[in-house]
Amino acid sequence: MATSPVGGRPGATATLRVNGVDRVVPLLPDRSLLYVLREELELTGTKYGCGEGECGACKVLLNGVAVRACKTPVGEAVGPPIETIEGLASSAERLHPVQKAFIEAGAFQCGFCTPGMIIAAVSLLKRLPEPTDEEIRAAMDGNICRCGGYARILEAIRNAATTAHVPSRSV
Repeated sequence: MATSPVGGRPGATATLRVNGVDRVVPLLPDRSLLYVLREELELTGTKYGCGEGECGACKVLLNGVAVRACKTPVGEAVGPPIETIEGLASSAERLHPVQKAFIEAGAFQCGFCTPGMIIAAVSLLKRLPEPTDEEIRAAMDGNICRCGGYARILEAIRNAATTAHVPSRSV
């Protein structure tokens, strides 16, 4: 099948750069990036929450910026690198500094919202390596945690900012 840059015609495909690897996927105009990541590429760490862009559980990095994958048409993700929660750790033994900080602070309970929060925190720390508490709260706005772990989430992001600068993966 030929790769189409951005089409949507039956049988059209596109190449997405996901976690540093080129992946050919069907290019369906009515499909979101979240659908393609979860159903086509089996990257299920990115969660389906509300499907309306309200909860933040589906966040991924698109060209280094946190976006809601449920509201991002797959065609808009052709070209820029995509990084999911699975792509943050350099290996199973070496977690991303934000992932490690979340674990050390106990910043999650059920874990459903955690991937989106970690992605939002990584995006924030790439932009602002030493954010204030207000900047952290603003960056986390729209990430809903139903278990109420916000104090620990704030602590984890603060700790990640002070213990290590967030590395940028080459994707």
